[in-house]
Amino acid sequence: MKAKTGLTSYLADNSRPLSSFFYFAFIMTIFFVAAPEVFFAPKFHQAVMTTLPMIIFLVIPLVFVVTMGEIDLSFASIFGFAAWVFAGSIKYLGFDPFLGLLVGIAGGAGLGIFMGCLVVYGRISSLVASLGALFLIRGFLFVVSDSKSITIIAIREHWMYPLLVGKFYGFPMQIFWAAIFVVIAYYLYHRHVFGIHVHHVGDNPDSAAQMGVNVDLTRIFCFMYCGIGAGIAGIFSTLINFTWWPTQGFGFLLLAIAGVFVGGTPTWGGVGTIFGAVFGSGVIAYMETGIVAMGWSGLWRQFFNGLIIILALLGHRFHGNRIR
Repeated sequence: MKAKTGLTSYLADNSRPLSSFFYFAFIMTIFFVAAPEVFFAPKFHQAVMTTLPMIIFLVIPLVFVVTMGEIDLSFASIFGFAAWVFAGSIKYLGFDPFLGLLVGIAGGAGLGIFMGCLVVYGRISSLVASLGALFLIRGFLFVVSDSKSITIIAIREHWMYPLLVGKFYGFPMQIFWAAIFVVIAYYLYHRHVFGIHVHHVGDNPDSAAQMGVNVDLTRIFCFMYCGIGAGIAGIFSTLINFTWWPTQGFGFLLLAIAGVFVGGTPTWGGVGTIFGAVFGSGVIAYMETGIVAMGWSGLWRQFFNGLIIILALLGHRFHGNRIR
């Protein structure tokens, strides 16, 4: 009886990450059966792991924002802004690439703080505010760059390049940096007082304020963290491609949002999961290539991404009231 009770308790406490793992395992099983010659090849998974970290860098901070009961769409443009600061500071200002990396991340954090202040002190819906910022920042990048790209091919000679995006036994280094990012986020979300505050604000901000939680500051920090994640993703993308372009990051907008919801973080706030978000990111990353590997047209990708999101949200709603 004790073992059964312990197992039941474990399943109840971890239902969201386990459901996300189920989605991931189910999708991967289909892909392995339908295209074994592709999915049993290590090089295929190494290729997926080249872009998977970018999705993780975007999805994990979004878990904090959505848990808080907000949404941020501006990350897709902050992605491009931080990458522009990184590439431009190296090519046009002569910065050392490591200094350019720090400046780029700081730029992402700054825009994240701006977003948080816009929502908190401007009292604007986060959906509307971030949608406006999405186009505002992207428009700014088009204007200042004159729609031209920036190449930094010489960066491959810098010590930072192999450390961040080199190869380790055939696997891209960025997957290991993404793993470190996940561990830090898990600690902040599940073990640190900041994560407790995020959950309380998302569940009931008035009650959180009465408990002494600085609701406004917590919200701003979450948006700042989202900006930092987007900045890191943009810089890694630029390092991989040796190029920044004005539309960089826009393709990750819907993918990252899908990863959050498939990963077990529902829309109503107060609950979420970091490990589930990792599996959700995996589902989205493999879906992008798995459909084509099965021999289907790439036009089916958006259809199945939408189907998985709807099924995931229905699953959350099925047991969400019981958990809350």
